[in-house]
This record gives sequence, C-alpha cells and structure tokens, in this order.
Amino acid sequence: MALWIPITIFAAFMQNLRFLLQRHLKVTTLSTAGATWARFAYSAPLVAVLVVVYLGLSGQALPRPDLRFWAFLVPGALAQILATMCVVALFAFRNFPVGITLKKSEVMLSALIGFILLGEGLSGVLIVAIVVGFVGVVLLSDPPRPDAALPIWRRVVNRASGFGLASGVLFGVSAVGYRGASLALPDGDVFLRASLTLAAATAVQTLALGAWLALRERGEIARVAASWRVSAPMGVASMLGSLGWFTAFTLQTAALVKALGQIELLFTFLFSVFWLGERSSAKELTGVAFLLASIGLIFLGSL
Repeated sequence: MALWIPITIFAAFMQNLRFLLQRHLKVTTLSTAGATWARFAYSAPLVAVLVVVYLGLSGQALPRPDLRFWAFLVPGALAQILATMCVVALFAFRNFPVGITLKKSEVMLSALIGFILLGEGLSGVLIVAIVVGFVGVVLLSDPPRPDAALPIWRRVVNRASGFGLASGVLFGVSAVGYRGASLALPDGDVFLRASLTLAAATAVQTLALGAWLALRERGEIARVAASWRVSAPMGVASMLGSLGWFTAFTLQTAALVKALGQIELLFTFLFSVFWLGERSSAKELTGVAFLLASIGLIFLGSL
C-alpha cells in the first residue's frame, strides 16, 4: 500500500475531530473568527517544536524557503483561514454532516485548481466526477423544508450553499498552494518539508487572524485563551491532521489526496449519529451518495 493512503485516512479522521471541537466552540463560546483562530493559535507552537525536534533527530539541515515557496504558501494559508471560517459559520445553518459534505466540494475544485496552477492532469473521468459531484452539492444545498413555489435554483442559492461552496474553493486553493510550497523547498525528506511548510503556514495564520481579532473583535482573544480545555485538544487534533495532509500533499497530487480524504464523510456521519444525535433527510443522504460517487470516480480516474 502506498504510504500516502494511510496518512490521508489518519488526516481525515483528525480533521473531522477538529471540526467537531470547533463546532462546539462556535455554538457555545466563541465567534466564527475566534473558533477559527483557536485552531491555529493552539497548534502553531506544537508544530514549531516538532520541526526543531525532528531536525535534531534526523540530522538534516533546515531547508531555506525561496520566493516561490512563499508565493504558494501565503495565499494558501490565507485561503485556509477564510475556508475554515466558512465551515464554522455553515454549522449555524445546517447540521454537522451536511455542513462537512458541502465543504467537500473541495475535492472537485482541487482537481480544477491543480490543473490550472500546477498543470496536473484532468481526464475525462475526472470531468464526469465533477459533474456528478455538482449534482450532489445541489441536492445538499436544497433546504430540508423548501418552499415548493420557488424554482430549484432559488432554493439552492442560500447562505448554507454559499458558505459550503466558498469553503470548497478556498480549501482547494489552500491544498494546491501547500503542495506547491512543499515541492518548492530545495531539500529535506518528505516529513521535514511537510512539517516546515505546516509550521510556516500556521505561523502566518496565527499572526494574520490574531491581528484581525485584536482590531475588530476586542476581548475574543481572551475568550479563546479561557476556552483552553476544548481549544487545546483541538489544537493537537489540528496539528496531527494538518501534518497528515501536508505529508500526503508532498507525496501525491492534491486532487487524489482530497478524493481519498472523503472518507471523512464516514467519520462525520458516525460522530453525528452516535455523539450529536443528529439525523439527515433522504434527500441529504442522496446528495451524499452523489458526492461519494464523484469521489470514487476521481479516485479511479487517477489510477
């Protein structure tokens, strides 16, 4: 089995756990921006320590990032901030599994963005997968109790679908940006390049969003600090999940990693049913099925 496969499955599980903890922070304590910043603030120091320890253990020299590295990393890091905020905000409109599934439009969009920015192939099977996935997103975007008098396009164009699709675009940009940044490093093994890229990204995110909170949401940073009982475990889950994603992106194309990463949907529904006690409608489950079919086509098309 290729190494990127178990790494991606592990990353998907940890990401699902992190979003679950972020959802808790959003609905109980913090604002959307605060719950987003908590993820970066509590994971950034852990990643920095990890890089230092790994450098000492491996005996490697620290790679020197060049302009190409930062040109990929900074847009990717900022896109991930906005994408995470979109997902956290989405939880106020739809239940946990539907919110995560709408976010998973990133699979289709990563394939397109990777083709545009990195020249990674887009076969006929991948194009079909994108169309199938679009049908799934439409079904999930239609509210549970729609106004039958409105046409379908009016029902699916709503805040939930807007946040979901926006997060998909932004997560697609961040995935491709991180892959480009990791590949731009001149030397170092896979784990060192992945962890250094992650450390640089979380540092940029912590500083950028922290400055915004200090200026626009007075007192929110103090509330994040006070929420450490939930935020600290979320930071650990975030670090482990992100490290898994970054390593997988270094080993494989962003589209294929994101395709396999849709196993997160299985974890999401298990958490939703057995932890949150939520239920999904038949239409929402059909939409999930279309997205899973899209995922399968992407995976097959990349073999």
